[in-house]
Amino acid sequence: MARAYRILFLSVSAGAGHMRAAEALKEATVLLAPQAEALHLDVMDYVPSTFRKIYTDYYIKLVTKHPALWGMLYQASSEAAPDAVSQKLRRAVERLSTRPLRRAIDEFQPDAIVCTHFLPAELLMREIGKGRVKVPVFVQITDFDLHRMWVIPRMAGFFAGNDEVAYRLAAHGIEAGDIHVTGIPIMPAFAEDHERAACAAAFGLDPTRRTYLLMGGGAGLGVGPLAKRLTAADPDLQLVVLAGKNRKVLEELQALAAARPDRLFPLGFTPEVPRLMAAADLVITKPGGLSTSECLAMGVPMLLSAPIPGQEERNADYLMENGAAMKAIDEIGLEYHIALLKAQPQRLEAMRLKARALGRPHAAQDAMRIMLEKLS
Repeated sequence: MARAYRILFLSVSAGAGHMRAAEALKEATVLLAPQAEALHLDVMDYVPSTFRKIYTDYYIKLVTKHPALWGMLYQASSEAAPDAVSQKLRRAVERLSTRPLRRAIDEFQPDAIVCTHFLPAELLMREIGKGRVKVPVFVQITDFDLHRMWVIPRMAGFFAGNDEVAYRLAAHGIEAGDIHVTGIPIMPAFAEDHERAACAAAFGLDPTRRTYLLMGGGAGLGVGPLAKRLTAADPDLQLVVLAGKNRKVLEELQALAAARPDRLFPLGFTPEVPRLMAAADLVITKPGGLSTSECLAMGVPMLLSAPIPGQEERNADYLMENGAAMKAIDEIGLEYHIALLKAQPQRLEAMRLKARALGRPHAAQDAMRIMLEKLS
């Protein structure tokens, strides 16, 4: 590992998870090989605006406004054969739309490429076949489910979140020696030891009180009504709410907090999520691959809120199957589960132990250690 490798990370800003995974892998590479040069590129910076809308704007609108339709498309596209007309058309569009990205790759001249989204991996599959890319390309899968779009030939290796994803890769023809169960990569801060009392004090929380963390993602969607309902339903609850970058929602929560002092703690976008999780008994979140992996690494159980059909439903199934989470399909369900866990604290403790056992806090380093060993 003494050589100063140049490692390129390619991701897609269709949801934050793929980007966060790439950043975690980049950070792990620098920790393992300080002399390495690591670069992370967003593929969406290299495509026409119309193509970017399909992969980002339309995707976000679809999953938020028409989740059932998205679930149907997710399943249908996963079941489509690689040589189906729809799949051939999609790959043709991707090739035509990403030529500037290929030039950026050539300029950086990487020794290896790691993709945290299937789009750049598919592009590079073709380039490898044409002999225009000669360096190894690795794929990091970012959910606890395997969509068929991730099954891409000519890759040097696949990093899977769990054993079932690895099994499914093998079932689709990927060589067993190219599959590595390393987990979903998260930032190093989630692997550190955090003392609950100190973390709680940093945010004005009482460490002896039941504390739940409600996460609304970068857009802070839906957390306002939930916070109002939960604090009204449970006067003993200490609730921290993350509004992300949604200033309007944050202001509404701050007004609500003024009437509920020492019970409601609204915050905007913050890099302090690891310390907030350390102070929490439960995280209420949507089941994205990255956010749930962060919870598992911190050993904090989850109440999963209205998962989107498709990958979020599959993530939720995995977490519930392994005893680390419960699921609420709507606000009434959330209220019910909050009351249930209050009445039966032993359930919460059992979920905490399962979450800790399931967590892979060093997933990013484990994956990049394998990649660097293959290069040496």
